[in-house]
Amino acid sequence: MKSGRSAALKSKIHSAIDIGKRYWNTPAEGNYVPYKEVVMIGAAGFGVHWASLLASTIGLDAGNFLVGASIGLRPLDLQIMLMVANVIGIPLGFFRGWYFDNHHMKGGKFIPFMIRTPFPLIAISTVFVWLPYEHWSYVTKAVVVWFFYMVLQIFLCFYNEGWAYFQQIITPNAQERANVMSISQIIYSLAPSITNLVIPTVAGWTFGLNNIQTYRIIYPGFTVVGLVVILIFFPKLKERIILPKKGLEYVSIADSVREVAKNKYFWIITSASWVGFLENAYGAVLSWSFVYAYGGAKQALLGVVNTINGNGALWALIAVPFLIKLLGKRNLLILSNLTNIVLLTILYFTYHNLFMVCVVFYLNNFVNCLGNVYMPNLQADMRDYHQWKTGVRVDGLFGPMGFISTVLGFFTGLIIPSLQEKLGLHEDYNVLYDDTLRNNLFGMLITCAVIGAVLNVIPYLFYDLTESKHRGYVNVLKIRSMFEDFGDGVLDDAQLIEAVDLIRDAQKYAGAQKQKIDKAPLKAARKLPKETEAQKESRKAAIAEAKRTIREVRQQNEIIESLPIVLEELQKFDTTRYQTQLAAAKETVAQGKVAEYADWKARMAKAKALPHGTKEEREIRADAIALARTEKTAAKLLQKVGRDHLTEPNRKVQETLQNRETHSLRENVLARRELKAYVHGVSVYRRIVAPYENAHNLIVQAENYTHLAEIEAMYQEAKDRVAVR
Repeated sequence: MKSGRSAALKSKIHSAIDIGKRYWNTPAEGNYVPYKEVVMIGAAGFGVHWASLLASTIGLDAGNFLVGASIGLRPLDLQIMLMVANVIGIPLGFFRGWYFDNHHMKGGKFIPFMIRTPFPLIAISTVFVWLPYEHWSYVTKAVVVWFFYMVLQIFLCFYNEGWAYFQQIITPNAQERANVMSISQIIYSLAPSITNLVIPTVAGWTFGLNNIQTYRIIYPGFTVVGLVVILIFFPKLKERIILPKKGLEYVSIADSVREVAKNKYFWIITSASWVGFLENAYGAVLSWSFVYAYGGAKQALLGVVNTINGNGALWALIAVPFLIKLLGKRNLLILSNLTNIVLLTILYFTYHNLFMVCVVFYLNNFVNCLGNVYMPNLQADMRDYHQWKTGVRVDGLFGPMGFISTVLGFFTGLIIPSLQEKLGLHEDYNVLYDDTLRNNLFGMLITCAVIGAVLNVIPYLFYDLTESKHRGYVNVLKIRSMFEDFGDGVLDDAQLIEAVDLIRDAQKYAGAQKQKIDKAPLKAARKLPKETEAQKESRKAAIAEAKRTIREVRQQNEIIESLPIVLEELQKFDTTRYQTQLAAAKETVAQGKVAEYADWKARMAKAKALPHGTKEEREIRADAIALARTEKTAAKLLQKVGRDHLTEPNRKVQETLQNRETHSLRENVLARRELKAYVHGVSVYRRIVAPYENAHNLIVQAENYTHLAEIEAMYQEAKDRVAVR
């Protein structure tokens, strides 16, 4: 019996090794990322964590040991400093998003930022911790901390957002993205596991987490190692966005904001952050319990507990791809939030018991770490949906559009610090050694966290971007890209094959219904006898065949689920809605590229008077109103600017302005000012010609879609060429 199990185990190990070798350099069919790159992404995560380790410890809140307990700044003062920083951070955030979306440097859209920003991060944070705060007045300390925090945030936000956005575009396949993020995070979660064990343990034996010497001595070594890791791995990684080969046009901040504002899923995710601001209030309970309870005698054990908690993250990262496949990202998010509410409620009644605090934090960490995968994937799905809906790809500007949360945070962020000070926590954090005061704080923080968790889950009840919908949107993007590149004469074989396969699947399964997955044959196969070698082989073959059938049915069901979106795209120019759009487009193009649109008011009135009883009538009416609005904008801008002062896009002028060499700060400022003026002028021009351009693009797209038979005739030749390679 043992020999049989051993043989089965060896067989599975050999099979896993064979699969690993097969897909090490070449991804599996339907996927985009080879295993080698998955491992490199995980290794790069070590660098991401360690290079920013010291910079990330510099925060403006009372739970931050460095600026709170070590330097000694009051909770309410820290919140006010954070509010001022956030006000200044709003325009910086918009600039950052605009820069991400428009300055594609050598190496990608986000990877170059991961390679360059660690240098200033490490330098500034190291200088920060070595400043002589011990000899300064309270006001001087507060001013210096705030200034360094602001400078750090300029680079840290580029760094953190670059890493977050990069993970969202490693593959357009949603399930593969979840798998890649899960595996890579398992690898690079070793980095925080190491620091969470080493730093608190060494700090407990030496200076303590509430002593600045810890940050001066222990942290810098990790940051240098992180920088080296970054320089090794990031240049080898790839970004994957579905775009026509001509790429995207330069877009101004204002234009990007207008695009983001159209995305309903952005507002759902953002509104969740508005009402869930209290959810993380409980975070200090664990660390304060070990550092201040029992007279500080348990502090050295915090590293061990953090390491054990990291183990909870490991199991979460292993489980999350399967949970996403089973439940879907939205349902998993809601389930996680509800579980978090239960755990926080338990914590409220057990925070006096250090063991129970550790247990709840372990389970809570497991639940929260699921979000490390599903939340970036929700964000990525939202961006793909936006590209499908509007035809515009925006990545960077989604982040700073959350400035509304920042403004609300000016008021809501004062709640926790005010309550902390009311309960007795000021600039002297040694009061936390008082059990009564500390426990009162814990009760308040946990109560706030429960309220925040309840509020946070409500908006997601309206989130309906399912996996099947997203799959359909991505497939449509691939099909659109194929038709556009065909029209431009730059269509490649792999792109043609993938898109035509999608179209043929849509045609094949049109009108089909999902099949129920029958697992009875698999169960029966597993019950087959296995006494002799022949029986074992027969049983193995039966199990493999049953699994293959289940897999085929599941794949067919996935195609059928996303089918309506693909079929709607392929057949859209046969509908009354798009025929009406084409007729209007031809009228618009006939008026010329820069038209006066003097009749926009009449067009608007006519559009609003259209019937809207059926879904199609509502869509036609909405299209007509949208066209009238673009004409209104164009007419008013043209009247304001005048024909003689229009700035037409010119790629050579743009590249000259972007790449101009400067030799002083003054020259750099003047160059940026000139580039900004150019971008503003181009933005105005594009809004003036938007009715024409939109109409022209629709006409060209309709023309390209008529060449499907010609494209399909090229299909077999393309497959033959790919097979030869």
